[in-house]
Parts: sequence; C-alpha cells; structure tokens
Amino acid sequence: MSSDSQTSGVSPYRIFLVVVDDSEEYRAALRFACRRAEHTGGRVALLHVIEPSDFQHWMAVEETIREQRRHEAEQLLQRVAKEVNALTGTMPALHLREGQPREELLQLIEEEPSISILVLGAKSAGDTPGPLIQYLTGKGARRLRIPITIVPGGLTIEEIDDLG
Repeated sequence: MSSDSQTSGVSPYRIFLVVVDDSEEYRAALRFACRRAEHTGGRVALLHVIEPSDFQHWMAVEETIREQRRHEAEQLLQRVAKEVNALTGTMPALHLREGQPREELLQLIEEEPSISILVLGAKSAGDTPGPLIQYLTGKGARRLRIPITIVPGGLTIEEIDDLG
C-alpha cells in the first residue's frame, strides 16, 4: 500500500531548497538547511541560476562564454554538494538553470512538488536584505506555495548549529 506522498510525487521528507549564488549570505542559508535536514530526516536541494550574458555581439563568442559559465556553475554545484554530503550524509538534488534568478526559482518550486521549504540568507550589512528576499516577501509572495526561512547572514557557524 502506498501513501499519498508516494503516489503524488511529493517526497516523504522535507526538501530544503537553497539558492547557491556568489553572495556571502547563501553560506548561512546552506548551513542552516543542512542542519535542519540532518535533524529532521530531510534532504537539501541546491539551485544555481546562470544569468543571461550581456555580450551578444558575436554568436560564436557568446556561445563560448555561455559554455564556460555553465562549466563553472556545474563545478560550483559539485563543490557545494560535497559540503552538503559531509554535513548531512546525503547528496543533495542539484538544479542548474539559465535565466533570471527569481523567475527560475519560482518556476522550479512550481515544477517540483517535493520542495517543501525555501531557505534564503539575508545580507548582514546594508539597508536591504537582498533583491530575492525583497521580491519574495513582497510582490512575489503570492506566487509561493511553500514557506520561506530567512537566515541572517551575520550568524556564526556555532549560532546556526544551535538553531538547527
């Protein structure tokens, strides 16, 4: 006999989605998601979005740049996946997309019913928490079907571990 979660395509455990980018604050979100997954029997999923290049003068050059950026993104996700594995004992689901980060994030959440929590890191300095958090806690909130956990980027590893 199968449960509703198995037949509907929804994971039987929580999936914590972390957006991997070049910000410092994503590290806090990653650590928190790993600790929560470890303590709740959940899993981590990683999303990296390659933004479109502004360079479109020569198609061959632009294609070379695009391939290089994809290769670098794949390497980044593999490095982060090793960290997740070391912290949780499981390999994360990896999602690599090209486009605008907030649109690709929302589309992934719509397409993947197994994702149950979005974990984002807030900037530790400055006036705003970051463009993605601003959008998702404002106009974009109505497009979400899952809760968001916002982790302050200034927390230490020890403080995050105490929360997890």
